Parts: sequence; C-alpha cells; structure tokens
Amino acid sequence: MSKERALRRAEREQEAAATAAARAAEVERQRRRTARKAAWTSWLPKPRKGPGGIIAQRRRTRSTLFVIAVVVVNMLIWLAYPDWAARFLALALSLLITPIVLILMTS
Repeated sequence: MSKERALRRAEREQEAAATAAARAAEVERQRRRTARKAAWTSWLPKPRKGPGGIIAQRRRTRSTLFVIAVVVVNMLIWLAYPDWAARFLALALSLLITPIVLILMTS
C-alpha cells in the first residue's frame, strides 16, 4: 500500500513540476514579448491624456468630418479635371487652407 501511495505522490509531484515548468515558460515568453514590444515601440510618442469631454469629442468629430470632406472634394476634382495643373493646384490649396480652417473652427 505504501508503494502505491509513494508512486501516486511521485506522479503528483511530477505533474506539479510539469505544470510549474509550463507556467515558468509562459511567464518567460510573456516577458520576452513585452521586451520585444517595448524595443519596437520605444520610438513612438506616448499617448497623451488629453481632454476627454463632450466638447473635445465634438471638436474631433467636426475636424474629422472636415478632413474627409476635403479628401472627397480633392477626389472629385481629380476625377473631373483631366488637367494636371488644376489637380495639383486644388491639392496644394487644400493642403494650405485645411489647417487654417481647422484652427478657425476650434477657436
């Protein structure tokens, strides 16, 4: 009987050791993954904790819609005018005017 108990205890200890080894391997993989991600993303700017209220959300929505409208207008001009000068003039004007309009919309 004691041999059976010793055998079962040895099996339990072996299973516990295998589980602990698997857990340690997973922890090591997670640590390496975190280090690899930190190495690749270290040059990216960190996200700022900006204003998160309803006014900021409305401003972001308005700005996004305006930029989408500018892109759509440029696409329509690109399709409507075969002249390259007109296309590039519209693109240049939109690139110059869009930031000004966005600033005026927020103030």
